[in-house]
Amino acid sequence: MKRDRQARLLNDEVLTRMLRGLSPRVPPPGLTTSLRVLASRELSRWSGTTRLDRFRLFANNLMRPLALPFAGGVFATVVLFSMLVSTYPVRAASGFDVPTILATEATVKGTGPIPAAGEAMVVDVTIDGGGRMIDYNVVSGRNVLTNDALRRNLENMLLFTEFTPATSFGLPTAGRIRLYLDSSHIDVKG
Repeated sequence: MKRDRQARLLNDEVLTRMLRGLSPRVPPPGLTTSLRVLASRELSRWSGTTRLDRFRLFANNLMRPLALPFAGGVFATVVLFSMLVSTYPVRAASGFDVPTILATEATVKGTGPIPAAGEAMVVDVTIDGGGRMIDYNVVSGRNVLTNDALRRNLENMLLFTEFTPATSFGLPTAGRIRLYLDSSHIDVKG
């Protein structure tokens, strides 16, 4: 191993001596002149250019290679953003919704005799798609639930009341309505 190293060092030394012994290369005599003529031609060509020409060169050399990746990135961004927006859940504004004819609330057409409870009652009524009462819930006026005669009068009034069903896209659907009953009048909230 030691001999291999010595042989390699000797070969490197021999190679170095041989390279030093070579005569230096001299360029041909007309090369310097021809290079100066070529440089002066290029300088005169660029001295007559305008800023517009330089911008065109800039655009051709730099902008062309960047235009396709930039356009691809913008296109991909638009596609991904549109996919994200189409799947993003939209919440309807609860109190500030603009009314349209696409959906309507249930309303009262006509009512039977209002039971005389002695106090105001608030009743939530569930109405089916045909405009008939399905269920009711007394929100205030609890003595209605304890007084059987008053409860029967309330139920008869609700059974004989005509309701207009809620609609969704023009089709009747189930809905809920809140009635404020007093012995003299009815207030309706959807």
